[in-house]
Amino acid sequence: GRHHCRISDQETNGKNTAASVNDFSDPVYKEISMTNGYINRMTREELRSKLAEFKLETRGVKDVLKKRLKNYYKKQKLMQKEPLNGDSYYDYICVVDFEATCEEGNPPEFVHEIIEFPIVLVNTHTLEIEDTFQQYVKPEINPKLSNFCINLTGITQDIVDKADTFPQVLQNVIEWMRQRELGTKYSYSILTDGSWDMSKFLNIQCRTSRIKYPSFAKKWINIRKSYGNFYKVPRNQTKLAIMLENLGMNYDGRPHSGLDDSKNIARIAIRMLQDGCKLRVNEKMYAGQLMTVSSSAPLEGAPAPQMPHSRN
Repeated sequence: GRHHCRISDQETNGKNTAASVNDFSDPVYKEISMTNGYINRMTREELRSKLAEFKLETRGVKDVLKKRLKNYYKKQKLMQKEPLNGDSYYDYICVVDFEATCEEGNPPEFVHEIIEFPIVLVNTHTLEIEDTFQQYVKPEINPKLSNFCINLTGITQDIVDKADTFPQVLQNVIEWMRQRELGTKYSYSILTDGSWDMSKFLNIQCRTSRIKYPSFAKKWINIRKSYGNFYKVPRNQTKLAIMLENLGMNYDGRPHSGLDDSKNIARIAIRMLQDGCKLRVNEKMYAGQLMTVSSSAPLEGAPAPQMPHSRN
């Protein structure tokens, strides 16, 4: 007869076996595989019903719901064998989404300068936004904002005229991070929506401000890559609005506000952690170039933040 793998709380109360969790010949992996096949055949309503039974989030497109249920079941089965230590690689994730000067069409010779530096601090153990930082920055090469930039970001000329220059804001960022003991008592990583924030905006800004690129920002989690790999979707499905929509969430706040964008990116990161994704560093700056970090690379958090030296 046909074998149906039931997904119920009773299934998660089996006896421990001596085999290692990493031993893929262990029967538990056959059970997980059979259950995955069963989940693949479920309708969206069946998926939502089962997720509700386990008190899990029921919003999202069908592929997201399947991934969520598979990860929940896999985690329950593996926890029988060997309790999992912690749910994340880092104690905290710092979500950063800069706003920068821009002009319509962005002519190739235009130098982008950071005008908003936000951080949203996500506690990976409580899965909550614990704190936020936001400061505006006074641009120096193009001190007058274009109308396009003002309309896009909501940042006015008056706001940037009153703001500190980038080196002072960076010093304030570092002090804020130190007060939260990031890199000393707690492990952490930077997380961005794409590669540009670090590899382009911060890189250009540090050259403009004649300071070296800060060591704490040399590696980060590109959530677009993490999302695409985890939910098995193509790159064109990893824009912020689409990620939120596919997870069953609406955008909160004003698009292109750096702080609001960062909060929405943080909501996606939290949902991914809830769904069983292990967010880890996947990009870095090396010798001024953007590079991919392999998932087999040694895992390490960002260093304690320090103010970079001036460039000659």
